[in-house]
Amino acid sequence: MAPSGVVFYLLLSITLARIRLCYSSQVHVVYMGSKGSQSSDDVLKQNHQILTAVHGGRTEEAQASHVYSYSNGFRGFAAKLSKEQASQMAEMPGVVSVFPNLKRSLHTTHSWDFIGLGTNEEMEIPGFSTKNQENVIIGFIDTGIWPESPSFSDVGMPEVPSRWKGQCQAGESFTESSCNKKVIGARYYLSGYEAEERSHGDSMNADKAAKFKSPRDSSGHGTHTASIAAGRHVSDMNYNGLGAGGARGGAPMSRISVYKTCWDSGCYDADLLAAFDDAIGDGVDILSVSLGPNYPEAEYFNDAISIGSFHATSHGILVVSSGGNVGSRGSATNLAPWMLTVGASSTDREYTSSIVLGNGKELMGESLSSFKMNKSARIISASEVSGGYFTPYQSSFCLDSSLNRTKARGKILICRHSGSAAEPRLEKSLVVKKAGGLGMVMIDEAENDVAIPFAIPAATVRKEIGNKIFSYVNHTRKPSALILPAEAVLGSRPAPRVAAFSSKGPNSLTAEVLKPDIAAPGLNILAAWSPAVNNMKSNVLSGTSMSCPHVTGLVALIKAVYPTWTPSAVKSAIMTTASVLDKNGGAITADPKGRPADPFDFGSGFPDASRLLDPGLVYDAQASDYRAFLCSIGYDDNSLRLITGDHHSACGGPSPTTASDLNYPSITVPDLKGRVDITRTVTNVGKPGAVYRAQVSAPTGIDVTVVPDLLAFTSYGQRLNFTVTFRVAYPSRDYVFGSLTWKTDEIRASSPLVVRAAASDAGLL
Repeated sequence: MAPSGVVFYLLLSITLARIRLCYSSQVHVVYMGSKGSQSSDDVLKQNHQILTAVHGGRTEEAQASHVYSYSNGFRGFAAKLSKEQASQMAEMPGVVSVFPNLKRSLHTTHSWDFIGLGTNEEMEIPGFSTKNQENVIIGFIDTGIWPESPSFSDVGMPEVPSRWKGQCQAGESFTESSCNKKVIGARYYLSGYEAEERSHGDSMNADKAAKFKSPRDSSGHGTHTASIAAGRHVSDMNYNGLGAGGARGGAPMSRISVYKTCWDSGCYDADLLAAFDDAIGDGVDILSVSLGPNYPEAEYFNDAISIGSFHATSHGILVVSSGGNVGSRGSATNLAPWMLTVGASSTDREYTSSIVLGNGKELMGESLSSFKMNKSARIISASEVSGGYFTPYQSSFCLDSSLNRTKARGKILICRHSGSAAEPRLEKSLVVKKAGGLGMVMIDEAENDVAIPFAIPAATVRKEIGNKIFSYVNHTRKPSALILPAEAVLGSRPAPRVAAFSSKGPNSLTAEVLKPDIAAPGLNILAAWSPAVNNMKSNVLSGTSMSCPHVTGLVALIKAVYPTWTPSAVKSAIMTTASVLDKNGGAITADPKGRPADPFDFGSGFPDASRLLDPGLVYDAQASDYRAFLCSIGYDDNSLRLITGDHHSACGGPSPTTASDLNYPSITVPDLKGRVDITRTVTNVGKPGAVYRAQVSAPTGIDVTVVPDLLAFTSYGQRLNFTVTFRVAYPSRDYVFGSLTWKTDEIRASSPLVVRAAASDAGLL
């Protein structure tokens, strides 16, 4: 080849290479951590210099590739880069990460979008900075953690706060290096578990149940809850393709310390108290406890969680807890007033599966099953395929070995579910599959809308829909159906709704304290998981265990903005700014019947992220308030001094307060006789010259007056008292509900009013 031809070939090769580079380039985000003190011009200049380096010194190309500079909230830029340039950029000093600018729909952990938090990882709320969440440490008392999950990456996180006193405890498949700048502490507790389990003489099963004798999570529950509250942004989370999108926790830059107290067979009090004790010493700011006692709950100081949370609160640590999953009235647990107790609600996303009947009618069920039926199949009641010694009624519940294989083969079976936890839903699909069934329609008599990852094409339906299916089957000569794979659907029903399984008030220990305090998303929540369970990295779970960390994340954001606020002030901010309306502006309802929900369902309501950082007023309970409360429910001086450690504590005084007088953000009077006066104290955390007026929505049959009905504050932090007087106007046979709201032009601080007239005043004698 002639020299000129060589030159032409080289020039052509370079040109083609540049063309390929141009076409292979994609916008990437280069994240460089927290912003410094540089001006925007200096940042732009530095970004161009970095880009020039990866463009081989070609300044014009570097500047042309630049798309955005980030210099207000964090440091970084966006630019058109090839894969090779992006890899080169990622290795540069000062660069935290480089990732492609993919198109996303924020559906995974969709609950945070639903609550109303921003979509960026800093989770900013307009008008407030929550960047200080990196100094907020959340302790999780649970089943441990899977630290390698992308939800717990420490990329871009600064060093661990110097005040941290915790440790990273090594154990089975867990070393000190398993912790990082995100998961800064990890401990595990076995002594109470082993002592109890081995006392039954089954050491082998005790060892088997205690998988990973370390903080590593073998069940997934702890990983799930921690990622809901504080998981980092994960771009591609989904459950078998369902709900695919970006996921993040409520306070993604906050720190995590895990206290593994729960094993396959449960959590023991000795271990729980050891975890509380360590967490207090370690220096956590918040404790998230997605577990609780069985209903009915023991007296406060015979319950490990109540005891641990009391002392945590005394050290400035707010304990957020789950309210339980029994679902019936009066079944709520974690009832202590020093805890923030959470009920469960829905979001506006559901996992649905269509059931197409042979007559063309399409009915909707709940499912996580991705299995696909190639064609319609005969559908019959499981009671028609009873086998062995089982009656048709027993077989209708698809119990193990209850189905005749010859009759069940190739059919869709209609199975019943009683709603009992002892009757696993997934197991029913396995029973049908084992009997040769092609699919299953499960009628859930509890109607709690929990989506299940069935082993065959299957869906759960409510009784109303089940009756429609039975009607079709019973009036059709050869009934058939087709069950379609599950899909994620938004906005099909008003939300939030209180979940059917969510345990409800009144408080069975101290009726004068409303429980739960708040409701948050807990139905069909997608979050991180432990690969030790079915090799899954994410999972969908339902329960107040899921609603608890949603509130934990909100608490972390408040602590990031107001680090000196007391636990009761933070709790008050969440409660008094909550909403009792769904996203369509209607009253929140309660499943399964869709009745109007009340404070026994949702406490103060559903969190409003746009308001909780500006509550205006807070009900701030001090140590003396809790002492007076304990006195009012029967604790004497000796026991009080032991509990508080304050040898000056005493219950004396001519007029002991009632439990209703605890300075709580809700007011409950469970035994109103004629008239009662309840006193509250509010602290101004808003504008110094704020003036609030009282607005009362009185419970039916109760007269309510507030004195004074105007509160004028002259300074921040000022405390003012008011008295609410309740009088029976006409009898009521049950609790009635209302509200008290302190209002300015911008602020609304609302409290539920819960009242029941005494038997004599209600005409029940």
